[in-house]
Amino acid sequence: MIRHKLNQVIQYFFVVAIGVLGSAYSSADDDAQIALFNYDFSEFIYWIKTAADEKRIPGAALAIVSREGIMYLQTWGKKDVAEENPVTTDSVFRIASMSKTFAGTATALLVDNNHQSWDTKVSDLFPQMRIGTRSSSEEITLKHLVSHSTGLMPHSYSNMLDDGVAYEKIKDKFHQIPTVCTPGQCYGYQNVVFSLIADVVEESTGGSYERYIEEEIFRPLDMLSASVGMDSFLDNPESTSPHRLVRGNWRTTTTNPAYYSVAPASGINASIFDMTMWIRANLGAFPEVLTPDFLDDLHEPIISTPYGNYFNRWNGLEKAYYATGWRVFDYKGVRAIHHGGGVRGFRSEMAFVPEANIGMVLLFNAESNIANDVVPVFLDNLTDSIYPKP
Repeated sequence: MIRHKLNQVIQYFFVVAIGVLGSAYSSADDDAQIALFNYDFSEFIYWIKTAADEKRIPGAALAIVSREGIMYLQTWGKKDVAEENPVTTDSVFRIASMSKTFAGTATALLVDNNHQSWDTKVSDLFPQMRIGTRSSSEEITLKHLVSHSTGLMPHSYSNMLDDGVAYEKIKDKFHQIPTVCTPGQCYGYQNVVFSLIADVVEESTGGSYERYIEEEIFRPLDMLSASVGMDSFLDNPESTSPHRLVRGNWRTTTTNPAYYSVAPASGINASIFDMTMWIRANLGAFPEVLTPDFLDDLHEPIISTPYGNYFNRWNGLEKAYYATGWRVFDYKGVRAIHHGGGVRGFRSEMAFVPEANIGMVLLFNAESNIANDVVPVFLDNLTDSIYPKP
């Protein structure tokens, strides 16, 4: 943990020297490409800090990274509004639906290690389980699961999770989920059905989903504070408290255990330092763990996502897709990889641009719609030299 302690002082170092980023590039063409982007994120950082202060967000952590390392890292606020303990780089947040990026990678590792195929049907793995109201749902494959292209009604049974009903009690109702299209033909975001990924991992490896994530992702990437599950979160003294705005004031709130029961969808806890390692890994920093070809496949779009979600309404967004546990979109001519997360008392966003060798992650221990605008503001800052302000 010494490495973490070096970052705990609430000062930051911000690398704007393009030469540091350019060290990863070997040709004049690549140097010219990187010169297209604006790596001075001082305005973006000021915007986040000002917006968070105005909303009196209890606690936050922000990082900007490249493949080579951390460019910017800062935490501010408190782990709990009722106490004086500050948020540090060791402080643990619930990352909510950003957990899906780990689940997608876990499934891809199963395929890469020949435990399964992307064309493996869920009905073949679990012949006693019925899913959907039409026979076409028997054709749902692992690729459909990780990309939300199962053809099932979107957000099926998320209302039951909201009511505190655990995954194991919901699985018996899978046969009642309306089938709205043939698998692979339409996008429908899921939490409960997506979490069949844990069942697939356990069926394929004979071990728990939590253990697989720990052994195949957390440990190889040196994500020392990351964990899966509610007990790990509640037992960790570094965990931050969830907050909700109540009559104009931030108050701590309860944790809904049901969303931990769908671990692939929303069960991961992590510090900002852990998340810098995750973004860097997806930028290609650790090819011994995630190879370039593996990452290319992981980030390849699978299904188009329709207009309607907050990210589909960003000015500058051209096309949006879902890949293997990741959202992918074209923004002002730049391909970005993204996922956000929100669960009771927490909000998070992350995005990276492989072409520019840059990524960002923001964690709040509070529910705030500020997070909805973080990614477009980040990308606007990055593309400022390509699309200068009028």
